[in-house]
Amino acid sequence: MKPTIMILGSGHLANPGKDRFNFRMDDVLAAKRQSEIAHLVALLKPFRPTRIGIQADQRFDVEINANYQDYLKDKYKLKRWEGEQLGFRLAKQMEHPKVYCIDYAPEQDPFFLEDLDKDLIDVDKFAMENDQEHLLPKIEDFSFLDDKIKEEDDGRFWIESQKYESLINMYIRDNDPEGRRAEHKVYLRTAKVGLDNHYPGANWVGHQWYTRNLKIFVNLTRIAETDQDRILVIIGTGLIYLVQKFLVESGDYIVESPLKYLKTENNTTSN
Repeated sequence: MKPTIMILGSGHLANPGKDRFNFRMDDVLAAKRQSEIAHLVALLKPFRPTRIGIQADQRFDVEINANYQDYLKDKYKLKRWEGEQLGFRLAKQMEHPKVYCIDYAPEQDPFFLEDLDKDLIDVDKFAMENDQEHLLPKIEDFSFLDDKIKEEDDGRFWIESQKYESLINMYIRDNDPEGRRAEHKVYLRTAKVGLDNHYPGANWVGHQWYTRNLKIFVNLTRIAETDQDRILVIIGTGLIYLVQKFLVESGDYIVESPLKYLKTENNTTSN
């Protein structure tokens, strides 16, 4: 036997706007969305998780679990964040004593440079100065259906759906393996930014992105204590591909797909 891990990729329900391309979510505290969230949690419950990992840096563990303890006592109102709306809810139903923070994001910012000189990793600047803008992520990489895209003054983009989509359908789409593989290709294209002995693209993708994903993988291995553990991990969709790849290729875990639980008969809707 091996520990079983299931990764549930999620859009950021609270609209933190931390990424270059952000999908705008409507108010998940609205009655219809709350009903859909309750249904989504009910679909995930048969996985029978023994532990639930959420996308938060470990330095926030005390604060987040203090909120969770208050939630268990009905003294805390869930915020819009998927870690609470899904993670707290399911953990409470499964009678878990705590939730686990598994992210590695020292500044809670995907553009954090850590210990590399900014000039060695500033992909945008290098691409703009060397006619390599075509290698950067483009709107076309993230647009689909009838979505509308708005650019903010800080250069980040908001992708806003022009029609209502149920959360179940949204999570099925977000966890589609082909979609996540296509998204990963964008990072590999960005890695090509550079000339001669300059590798700002590879520095960013390798030092920033791959390192973060690898540390999330390691954090997961640290909470899988027994072969009977069944761990549900709720993370951003962009993190699915690499974290799952590391889990599978380690050979130490059984990796289940959430689609097994989400794609059940009569649980999808177009409105």
